[in-house]
This record gives sequence, structure tokens and C-alpha cells, in this order.
Amino acid sequence: MLSGRAPPGVGDCCRRLLAATLRPLLCGLPPCWVTARRAAGQWPSPGLRVPEAAEAERLVQEVQRTGAPLRRFIACPQLARTVQRCLQGRASTGPQPVLLEFAPGPGILTRTLLNAGVRVVALESNSAFLPNLQSLENSLDGQLKVIYCDFFRLDPLVNGTLKPPAMSSDKLFETVGVAAVPWRADVPVKIFGILPQKKERNILWRLLFALYECSSIYRYGRVELNIFISEKEYKVLTAKPGEARSYQALTVLWQVGCEIQLLHMEPWSSFVTNLKNRGLAVPKSVWLPNDHLCLVRLTPQQNLFTGGLKPTNSATFIFMVKQCLAKPKSRLTDRLNSWSLDNGGKLLRELEIPKNAKTRNLYPEDYRRLFEALQNSNMFADAWFHDEVLGSIRNINL
Repeated sequence: MLSGRAPPGVGDCCRRLLAATLRPLLCGLPPCWVTARRAAGQWPSPGLRVPEAAEAERLVQEVQRTGAPLRRFIACPQLARTVQRCLQGRASTGPQPVLLEFAPGPGILTRTLLNAGVRVVALESNSAFLPNLQSLENSLDGQLKVIYCDFFRLDPLVNGTLKPPAMSSDKLFETVGVAAVPWRADVPVKIFGILPQKKERNILWRLLFALYECSSIYRYGRVELNIFISEKEYKVLTAKPGEARSYQALTVLWQVGCEIQLLHMEPWSSFVTNLKNRGLAVPKSVWLPNDHLCLVRLTPQQNLFTGGLKPTNSATFIFMVKQCLAKPKSRLTDRLNSWSLDNGGKLLRELEIPKNAKTRNLYPEDYRRLFEALQNSNMFADAWFHDEVLGSIRNINL
């Protein structure tokens, strides 16, 4: 197969010219098409071989000897094609944002995305998977970039120099070549990955704090998350008011902050793990169904920071919601009274919220309206809002 490389001795300029000429001729397209695709952040399909599931599973099982924590991987080529179609589902005539794939492991989805012309940045924290990914990177012409990085250790709260695979989001985005954009602009970058089973809830909370504070990855704009989460957590994120157990503070805050779309549901058995016994280790759930992993798209709302909600006071909003739903069967008026808000009843009447409404019966937008009304009326007092309380609830989620 022609690679488009010039014979030995030809200068770099000639090699680039030859490559730009031969590749489009192979697919019957003019050279300017390649230039336009490159400028738009797109590449012609390189025709990479995607390993079959058994081959990918063998590679994952070899990694178990490194003592790596439990992870799940896409090993089935058919599932990889399904995910690729979900990630590219939005038709757009403009430049496509780069896709950051964290913890790609054997790279089955990585190769599928590359074959579809997607520009991919692979963030891999397990050194055992790096040689295969780096070899793939070296065989391409800039379409893939591999970085030794743990997505879940971005911006850790530590002093001093960060030791890889920990990394600051500033360094990551600078390396990738993604610049910050205004909040209401288009999505600057897409992120895909599978959340680790044991840290799933904590990661969702940490991402939530970053979203509302416009910190970490959200300093760069409305970053789009495409993540596989357990069906149990998906039910929590999309619960409706009044639903026992599933309607929680996490529900309200994610629904206020993001548009939540279910892209695909896949049985746990479709994914390969690096467990020694090759078991699924599916977390049991008594109260909510948990038979699938759910591919969920979380796109931050463009109007999130209009009105009274701002990154500077978002921690107060998070604290208020957590306090209200700590006892979901309690009445909202009782919660307001516990904050020494003597005219809480009047405030509820102005918001057209029933006086006897329970905290679990309020819609997410009701909580936002309540917060903004409290902000406008200067009813928040230092007597009930303490920095050390807020700090404690934030730290447990990091």
C-alpha cells in the first residue's frame, strides 16, 4: 500500500508535497480537499485494522498482572462502531471539536474513531497500554495524540509539581491546542470515557463542582461529556420530583447544569474488565435497575449563568440544594425556618410554591428560582452558611 513518502534523499518540503498529492489521488479527490479537511480538523480514513474482541481481551488480561485498578474497556468492534456513530451523531458543517478519549486501553474505539476521520487525543494512565497507542500515533500524520495522563487526576488539590499521570488541565489543553472560548460559544472539546465503578459517584460530584465553578476543564467553555455510567446512576441523574430514593441533590444539580441525553444502553457483559477472575463485578442495586451501562451526553446549558446564578456564588446554590434534599420528606418551609428566614412563607407565595411542599417534590428549576429569589432578597445570612461546612461537603467529593 502506498504511504505517500518520498524516496530517500528528498527534502522535507518535497515529502510533504508528495504526500499531499498522492493521498487524494488514491481516493479520487483533488489535493485541495485534503487541505480543507486538515484545516477543519478532519482526516481521510486511514483504514486501520480494528482487532477482534478476543485479541483485545487478551491484551486487557495481560494488564491485570500490573496490579491496575478495576477498569472496563470496549473490546467488541461492533460496540465501538455504535459508540462512534453516537459520538458523531450531530451533523455540522463547521470544524469538528477534538475528542479526548480517556482510558482507551486496547484502543478498539480509538481505531474506529480514527477510521471515521475523527481527531483523537488519547489520555492513558496505565503504562502497559502506552506502547501500542504510541505505535499507532507514530504511524499517523497528526490525527492521534497520545498523552500519559489520568483524566481523574486532573487538577489535584496538591502543592508543588505534579507527577505524571497527574496533570493540570491548563497543561493538557495547551498540549492539545485547545483555547478557551466564552461560555455561550459552541462546544470547544468533546470528552469520552467509561467512569470507574468504585469512584463513579465521587467523580460525578467532582465534575459537578468544576462545572458550577467554571474550574478545571470548564475553564475552557461548555465542554461536552460523553460517558458510560451505570444504569443506577443514570436513573438518579434523570429522576423526576417525588421519585423515592432516586430524586437526589445530584439529580437537581445536574439537571439544572446540563442537557442530559441518553445515547445508548449496553449490557455490562459487553465490556471487558481487567479482573483476574474475568468476572463482571456488577454492583448490585436493590432499589434501582442496574443491568446496563448507559452512554450519556452531558452538555452544559448555555444559560446556566444568566440571572442570579454565577460561578462565584454557585457553591452556595450547591449547598442549599444538598441541605434541602438531605431530608427529602421534610417540608420546604421547615428548611427555610431552620435557616432563620422568618419570611420564608411569603417568599414561597411569591414563587407560587405550595406552603406544605416537600423538598423532594420541587422541580430543579424551582430550586434555581428559590436560590435566585433568596439572593435578590438578601436573605442568605452568615448565621446559617459556614465556610467550614461547605468545605467539608466539597472535600469528600474530591
